[in-house]
Amino acid sequence: MLAAVLALQLTAAATVPTVFVFTTTDCPIANRYAPEIQRLAKKFGNVRFVMVYPVSSDTPGLIEAHRTKFAHTIDFMRDEKHELVKKTGVTVTPEVAVLTEGRLVYRGRIDDRYADFGKDRAQPTVRDLERSLDAIINGRPVPVAETRAIGCILSDLVK
Repeated sequence: MLAAVLALQLTAAATVPTVFVFTTTDCPIANRYAPEIQRLAKKFGNVRFVMVYPVSSDTPGLIEAHRTKFAHTIDFMRDEKHELVKKTGVTVTPEVAVLTEGRLVYRGRIDDRYADFGKDRAQPTVRDLERSLDAIINGRPVPVAETRAIGCILSDLVK
């Protein structure tokens, strides 16, 4: 399945913008973003959102329980071989990669709620993913192509 998704999204034939949301079942920072991801998926109904679980210890049962607990309704996939992690260059969860027309146009944080480890804001001041999707939908280039995401480090989890 992953190979088919990659083939579709990483070629110039892909016409629907896709947001890959990298997560794990036990990353508290990623879990805190569940309502925001659902809000954005609803707001941008013409954009495909896909949760990506890249850690092999996130079994199908854990993923199902996670999706139920956090009311995730968007598509999901596992990336146990880390093909999508490598193609997009993500390093933490939560981190997003936005592809449109087969090109990676944005990679990074969802917003600036987390300034650094242990330093979070009650509300974000910059909504990077939303700003990028607004630009794409309106035919403009994304304002910033890459931002630094704060979260659970994948190299510590992906062995």
